[in-house]
Amino acid sequence: MRNAPEMSEVPVPRLVGLMAVDARRSAETHGVLLAAPDRPDLHRVVVEYVVRQYPPPGVEVPRGAAVTVWFDLGEAEGGGTGVREPRLPPAPGGGVRRELEEPRITHTPLGPFPQGPGEALVRSKPV
Repeated sequence: MRNAPEMSEVPVPRLVGLMAVDARRSAETHGVLLAAPDRPDLHRVVVEYVVRQYPPPGVEVPRGAAVTVWFDLGEAEGGGTGVREPRLPPAPGGGVRRELEEPRITHTPLGPFPQGPGEALVRSKPV
């Protein structure tokens, strides 16, 4: 009876944090294949970043084994929108803003009803 040839084992490379194109290159260099359940078009993905992988880096696997990578965190992990750069708040609209003058207030008498000796009721109204 013949013994089956032993398959050589290779360590799984660290792929988390790499862009898709670099992850594919690293996997190929280390002798493993990539699988991505959240990206069926893995061969087209270029600038997405790997956020998770299985098996973890350093584990010995048979040469040619598939390493599963994800480019999006699951909903339970706070993901669902992919890894994106932070966006700055939008610039305020309206162009150059000028400082408005303080409103001037004038006093007009309410009527001939004096409040006390020599005083009249007044109301304030903006001009």
